[in-house]
Amino acid sequence: MLSIARRTAAGAAILLIMPLTVWLSGWMWQPGHNAMWLKTLYWITETVTQPWGIITHVLLCAWFLWCLRFRLRAALMLFAILGGAIIVGQGVKSWVKDRVQEPRPFVVWLEKTHHVPVDEFYNLKRKDRGALVKEQLAEQQDIPKFLRKHWQKETGFAFPSGHTMFAASWALLGVGLLWPRRRTITIAILLVWATGVMGSRLLLGMHWPRDLVVATLISWLLIVLATWLTERFCGPLTPPPEEKAEIAERDQTDA
Repeated sequence: MLSIARRTAAGAAILLIMPLTVWLSGWMWQPGHNAMWLKTLYWITETVTQPWGIITHVLLCAWFLWCLRFRLRAALMLFAILGGAIIVGQGVKSWVKDRVQEPRPFVVWLEKTHHVPVDEFYNLKRKDRGALVKEQLAEQQDIPKFLRKHWQKETGFAFPSGHTMFAASWALLGVGLLWPRRRTITIAILLVWATGVMGSRLLLGMHWPRDLVVATLISWLLIVLATWLTERFCGPLTPPPEEKAEIAERDQTDA
């Protein structure tokens, strides 16, 4: 387990660079960014938001199964472990949110600019919160329509970030499970994608930097356990002899 913890910790450290830098800089979210830039970030965040998040999960599961090439029984076990890691992470996120009850940045902004008290906002039912956001921002032309709709849908608490936990978990699963197979391109793409998701949550006014930091750390703990369970119940993560020649050839091609 120590080797798993070390390599996934390296992946977590990479993911933490951006949110820690933003946190230490004292940056505070404000609306008014370029609409095209926000639209790009919105579509990045949508890869994690339901129902697109389910599609992302299935595609990543399929790719991991192909990369690891376990036999059927081990593959089914791996599928269950991957799904379990994501579900448990989202469960932990919901449990912590309900207890910490930290308001989202855009809700704090609503209080300052539209005089909607945070406490009163969160005392409403979710449906009523969405209706209130729609009503308050109906004439707010400097907020893009797609972002207003996103805020109407995402009216829960901020801490920690569920989107970050989903993306960071998959990125760290890539480091934990695919590094022994030298799937460096896949790992790099996952780390960049996860960082993009995290950045989108900041710039769309959904989360504070600390939400991303804590979500990444929780994800790391869960992925260490999930990777260890995979190695224990599905077989060794190191490639069999017949795959080593393929890996060596792939490394030469990438170089």
